[in-house]
Amino acid sequence: MESFLKAPGQDPKAQLALLQKMYRQWPFFRTLLSNMDMVLAKSDLALASRYSELVADARLRKKVFGAIETEWQRTADALARITGERQRLAGNTALARSIRHRFPYIDPLHHLQVELVRRWRAGQGDERVQTGIHISINGIAAGLRNTG
Repeated sequence: MESFLKAPGQDPKAQLALLQKMYRQWPFFRTLLSNMDMVLAKSDLALASRYSELVADARLRKKVFGAIETEWQRTADALARITGERQRLAGNTALARSIRHRFPYIDPLHHLQVELVRRWRAGQGDERVQTGIHISINGIAAGLRNTG
């Protein structure tokens, strides 16, 4: 979004106003941003950090996870600037409540999955560990109500 706002020869305020107008008037753009909002609401950087611990190379882990955190924040900020809403799913309180109520059930599956993948990578994997990984993947996807 920053490159759009800072396009040569363009007024950044006018560019932002255009995006805001598109959000209000163009159903496709509004749906696109609504989907972004949902994905951001379903994401959890603390859990993502836990998954990043599976990367053995600490330097690589910090570099990649740092880039993910930065892009997540840039996306959330851009979405807020366009929509005027700082809170995720402010326009869809039923979905926000549904997601919030699912997390306590999904979070343990994430932690279990991280541990099972750690064991698998350490060579401690057998059929039960592999089955556990698959079940946790399916459980998380079902709980998120998308591909996870």
